Amino acid sequence: LGATDKEVLKWIGSGLIPVARRIPARGNGQEKWEFDPAEITALRVNIPAWREVETREQKKRPGTAAPALKLGRGANAAVARVAALDRYAGHFATARALNRRITLVTGPTNSGKSHTALDRLATSDSGMALAPLRLLAHEFREALASRGVAASLSTGEERMPVPGSRHLAATVEMCPFHNPVDVAMIDEAQMLGDRDRGAAWTAAIMGAPAREVFVLGAPECATLVRRIARLCDDDMDEVKLERKNPLTAARAPVGLGDLKTGDALVAFSRRDVLDLRAELVKRGKRVAVVYGALSPEVRRAEAARFRNGDADVIVATDAIGMGLNLPIRRVVFSTLRKFDGEGRRELNSQEVKQIGGRAGRFGQHEEGIVAVLAGGGSPDFIKLMLNAAPGVPEDLRPQVQPDADIVAAVAAEINSDSLFGVLARIKRAVLRTDDPNYRLADLTQAMAVATAVDGVSGLTLLDRWTYALCPVDERDNGVSRLARWAIEHGAGRPVPPPMAGRLPAPERAAREELERAEKVHKRLVAWRWLSLRFERAYPERAEAEAETTRLDRWIEDVLRQQRRSKLVS
Repeated sequence: LGATDKEVLKWIGSGLIPVARRIPARGNGQEKWEFDPAEITALRVNIPAWREVETREQKKRPGTAAPALKLGRGANAAVARVAALDRYAGHFATARALNRRITLVTGPTNSGKSHTALDRLATSDSGMALAPLRLLAHEFREALASRGVAASLSTGEERMPVPGSRHLAATVEMCPFHNPVDVAMIDEAQMLGDRDRGAAWTAAIMGAPAREVFVLGAPECATLVRRIARLCDDDMDEVKLERKNPLTAARAPVGLGDLKTGDALVAFSRRDVLDLRAELVKRGKRVAVVYGALSPEVRRAEAARFRNGDADVIVATDAIGMGLNLPIRRVVFSTLRKFDGEGRRELNSQEVKQIGGRAGRFGQHEEGIVAVLAGGGSPDFIKLMLNAAPGVPEDLRPQVQPDADIVAAVAAEINSDSLFGVLARIKRAVLRTDDPNYRLADLTQAMAVATAVDGVSGLTLLDRWTYALCPVDERDNGVSRLARWAIEHGAGRPVPPPMAGRLPAPERAAREELERAEKVHKRLVAWRWLSLRFERAYPERAEAEAETTRLDRWIEDVLRQQRRSKLVS
């Protein structure tokens, strides 16, 4: 590239230079990055423009790169004081003003946790149900409707208000912290330990403005929820539920040819799911699939095919472990190891219980069976994991992250308009690594976006913070795309929604074309998320929703193809 190390590192951090593969560090070594030579060579023509933008921004904002910031131990103490992340429970003034009581309902899958809480929610004058997934938020809304309660819906990318309704179904990140209700329900509290989203559960449990707060989750979440209740000075009751029917480990591995109607075959990558699907279709099976890249609408359509008997077998990733109620007779793991973003490891007991527990839906099967595919591992391992006692988190401190108020307060304290600088100071100064109560959530992606959008004129600090929260796929150059949209926004030009263009007939679609459609769909999710926050910059919402619907239907049509399809060959 003919650039310095410093320039290259900055451009990588900005998302301008794509990293083809990140190899986790071993021991105390550094993470290794690998690049596609063809991609890198094609970028050489852009370098003069990148340098010109940096020079222009430095001239436009003299002194902001290294302003007279408040530095030193005293300054760090001042930043920590205004951020107050070590007193995080106090951020939620409405919740603290209420006499809250938390009811923690723990139990394995198929124990009726959500049913118990939804019944109580439906009898309240006002309430909210917070879900981990948009798909589950829709299911909660439908469950309330079946109990005679009309609820509004709020997720990152859609709003469905019901005039006069005092009930809400929402994703956890959309928790309204300033509107008191009688009852709140927060599902899947074991997500408190999730590296990417755990802080959202901390905020929801601490900040849900309700007199009664039902927290639902696997037994593993109990220790952290108790800790949060103490930090909030809330009273807490515990209800422990047992599974309604037995869950047992199969004694022997299952051959691919021995899969029967009602089985779910679980893999841990999109590629493996499609490979297994293709093999089963060749063997004459009717197959439905569920994996993370599919939209909630397509997942529900595929689940309906399996539920209605239009598919014999469902092949899925661990996305099946949350948000889909299916009449699965037996869960068969294709492997007992998975890549978790850092390396390949064995499944832990919570994963085996959460995914395997989808077997044996109460009222449809007398028991659930959990097995492993021949060559995928040992049945004894599954038995061991199913019988293991609930684990205790390695770190008992709930994760916390800054919000817009904290970002603004720290920026004012250090006299900086640089979002990256503010986040870097928060990361360095606001929470001691040995703080006894809280730990700071991972800010890596937010800081990558901050680096990319910090030089964009026409956007305020909090506009840029909103961009940093937008859900993007870094593997699809999401950060650099976000930066391009931000530039258009800052210049006052409308940002058009992503379009997939002409799609081939579903029966002629190859995997590459399916993957491209899935990527465009995910880009539309980000675009629609931004359109709800910046309506003037992202005005073509109807067009975006129409394209989303078109892609949903096409992807579902492709997945319905069972024979003579490029997806199978």
